[in-house]
Amino acid sequence: MKTTQITLMALAALAGGQFAVAQAADDAAAAATARYQSDKKLCADEATSSARMQCLRDAKAEYEKAVASARGGAALCKECGTVVHVAVEEKKGESSPVGLIAGGVAGALLGNQIGSGTGRSVATVAGAAGGAYAGKKVEEHVRTTKVWAVKVRLEDGTERSFHFDKDPGFKDGDAVKLSGKSIVRR
Repeated sequence: MKTTQITLMALAALAGGQFAVAQAADDAAAAATARYQSDKKLCADEATSSARMQCLRDAKAEYEKAVASARGGAALCKECGTVVHVAVEEKKGESSPVGLIAGGVAGALLGNQIGSGTGRSVATVAGAAGGAYAGKKVEEHVRTTKVWAVKVRLEDGTERSFHFDKDPGFKDGDAVKLSGKSIVRR
């Protein structure tokens, strides 16, 4: 064989070995996460709150050691995570006194057109009440906005949600890092 072929074969074997090591680290981290989730459930059975808290601290410490070991001693990045879900939700709008008053006035004017005497007075009051309610609901509908909810699983196993008024451009599987009260790409 030529030297080039031998070199290429050696590089291919090395890359395959690195893939196997990376896969083993991922498997070990997944096992550590599963164990941590199981340990947290066991901690819930502790008799006192102080015992539960100590159990949770111990479980988290064991989890962090297992993940660091799986990564070859690399420290756990507490600010790092992965996007696990992105959803577009509707945020219900809030009404103001303007919608309530405008609807009430319009309803009273319409109600005042019905009947005469006592009937007219009852229709006016009913129209004002119905109009106020309708005005409130219309304003809430008009002020409804879209919100992007992004759920992130941090490397320590916790999950957090972040909400954005505009599409942040994240998708499931994106690597992210905490930045203040929000997240950014890693």
